[in-house]
Amino acid sequence: MVNALLRGLFGRDKEKDKQRTESALSKTRRSWFGQVATIFRRSGIDDDLWEELEETLILGDVGVATTQKILDRLRARVRQDSVSDPAEAFELLKQEIVTLLHANGDAQPMEVEKPPLVLLTVGVNGVGKTTSIAKLASAFQEDGRSVLLGAADTFRAAAIDQLQVWGRRLDIDVVAHRPGADPASVAFDTLSAARARGIDVVIIDTAGRLHTKSNLMEELKKIRRALSRQIGEESQRVLLTLDATTGQNGLYQARAFVDAVKCDGVFLAKLDGTAKGGIAIAIADELGLPVLYVGTGESPADVAAFDPQAFADGLFSD
Repeated sequence: MVNALLRGLFGRDKEKDKQRTESALSKTRRSWFGQVATIFRRSGIDDDLWEELEETLILGDVGVATTQKILDRLRARVRQDSVSDPAEAFELLKQEIVTLLHANGDAQPMEVEKPPLVLLTVGVNGVGKTTSIAKLASAFQEDGRSVLLGAADTFRAAAIDQLQVWGRRLDIDVVAHRPGADPASVAFDTLSAARARGIDVVIIDTAGRLHTKSNLMEELKKIRRALSRQIGEESQRVLLTLDATTGQNGLYQARAFVDAVKCDGVFLAKLDGTAKGGIAIAIADELGLPVLYVGTGESPADVAAFDPQAFADGLFSD
């Protein structure tokens, strides 16, 4: 079994992913995080530096709690290493951000003992979940993997239609029932079809309703039970889609999903559309989940496997 991780897509060019990430962060870099480098262009490290850095990180959607953690760690390293040069402190800041993004360790393995790998996608309606599914499906296709999609968000006819449109564009079959059908039944039939056809990857769209945590949890548990009757839990991964443009508000919504069902990682959609890309740092810290993928544009090819070092470099590059 190849020890590939969800964080990396099979066969992907890491340099191209780095370029995609850096390009997607251009708005963030030109606004809040572009100011960080300016903050460290001074003769010494003083109270004004710390105050300006705190304000800039918070305004960049890193979040109050995560910003305080970064500052506490950075101050400790500056004291410990007797750092007096702001430029050296700036490099330490980037290191702390990378460390924070790595804090959750490795994701579940992408490879499974017996295909197919089943990805359950969850997220609030409107975050770009269906488009993110298309991006992942396209990336798997690029690597020569066969893909089957399941339209298990049966509560919205539009969700079924949207997934079918993407299926036609990518030449990928979509298993769908009528609107209002049992989502677990759709998931079961999708996996049955995948196993019969020898499909490598199954991606299942699920409802983004948040009426109550209890309803959501029970629905997702039912889907997972239906799948587990055919394959084990070890072949299933839950991918939470978040909209980078919603910032801290999206983080609050995401907590309901994290509380309801065990998630393996995050697909951060629309990174290219926000000037506050610091939300990725808050996600890793506050949700305790690794960011696995980022959406870097509007086309199916605009997706990058998330790399903490490339992300930190992209935040502060010239």
